[in-house]
Amino acid sequence: MATRVKTVAVREMGPDEIRTRVGELREELFNLRFRNTMKQLDNPLKIRESRREMARLLTVLKEKERAGR
Repeated sequence: MATRVKTVAVREMGPDEIRTRVGELREELFNLRFRNTMKQLDNPLKIRESRREMARLLTVLKEKERAGR
């Protein structure tokens, strides 16, 4: 599983890096949800953490896109 990325570190990332990380998180979130339905997930709070990290990444990505206009 991936570790949480600090907001400061996210702002230093480029847009392509952020998009790549969002793709990884979407795949991870799918796997976490699948494992949760099969009762094989040891810590269901990982789903929340992944969702929030993805939201952070998407927020920073949107800010960067708006600043580039």
